Amino acid sequence: MVKRLMWSGLLAGVSALAALASNRVAGLIWRRLFDEEPPE
Repeated sequence: MVKRLMWSGLLAGVSALAALASNRVAGLIWRRLFDEEPPE
């Protein structure tokens, strides 16, 4: 039971970091291509 909760927490943390990283990379690409801030 504890291992399952730890696994769920680890997955949530990795997913959040991946989402932040992909958002940051996409923003950098957008700024390079269009020389403006990405739309929100």
